[in-house]
Amino acid sequence: MTDVRLAPALHRRIPVRQILCLLPLALVAVVAVRHWSVLVDGFGHLATAKWPWLLAAGAATCLTWVAAAVTRQGALVERLPKCRLLATQFAAGAANHLLPTGLGASAVNLRFMAVCGVPLARSSAALALYLLAESIARTGLLLALLIAFPDALRLGKLIPDAAVGPLLLAAGAAVCVAVAVLLLVRRLRTAVSTFLRTALGEARSVHTRPARALALWGGSFSFPILQAAGLVAVGLALGLPVSPLHIVVAYLAATVAVALIPTPGGIGSVEAALIVALVAAGGPAAVATAVVLAYRIITVWLPLLPGALTLGALVRLKMI
Repeated sequence: MTDVRLAPALHRRIPVRQILCLLPLALVAVVAVRHWSVLVDGFGHLATAKWPWLLAAGAATCLTWVAAAVTRQGALVERLPKCRLLATQFAAGAANHLLPTGLGASAVNLRFMAVCGVPLARSSAALALYLLAESIARTGLLLALLIAFPDALRLGKLIPDAAVGPLLLAAGAAVCVAVAVLLLVRRLRTAVSTFLRTALGEARSVHTRPARALALWGGSFSFPILQAAGLVAVGLALGLPVSPLHIVVAYLAATVAVALIPTPGGIGSVEAALIVALVAAGGPAAVATAVVLAYRIITVWLPLLPGALTLGALVRLKMI
């Protein structure tokens, strides 16, 4: 009997929300320790860069959160509180760098929409629409630029001809396995079909409202453009001898390629992909490495601590 009485009291004494507030800061410390050498090298390169271009890169990074907020609102019919929505995108960026790619931001935004009174089925549909629109915009921009500038990337030396066939076979096999699982597992098939109906209904509702459709697609295209603009600015700051348009192509190609690698915020995989892409665009390996490290300092590491603090504050204030 005593144990039954003690259980609720013990639960009340455990400061769950306070622990959740401090958890992002602990994760930041862990990630920073694991990548300490990258931080040191990145700040070293920033010290030798042209500061006006670094400020431009910082401004482009700040605008990416605005673009994300606009896209999130465009994916949902209900009006979300603007300031809280923008703060949530800043916090979601930090969460995205602490958890496998996409999971952190998705969890934060789902919780935010739930607090705003949006049902889980519709908030999940809005999240899927956001991810789909962003993927279409990023891939569409890459294809358009590759058609316009076919010589922007020289991948011949980086990808051997013998590797193309196995890569295509692996991709085809993965698609076949996914389709087979979907067809054979009835519960999964039912859940997916229900979700797709909800998502299609949400997409139709959004596209019947011109303001929402403009926000969805305008934000989706603006987001990768602003990210690429930040890389261009860092390249100019460090004297990377690559055309700005070719840097944009390299950035889009690297981020599209790395989207399937589930590392926290792409840390490690994004750096490697960007360096390879910039070298394929004609940049010297040493300068490309310096540019990527400095770019990731500006876009990931500098906002990480304030983003984690914002995330903790939003949790404490019960806004997410």
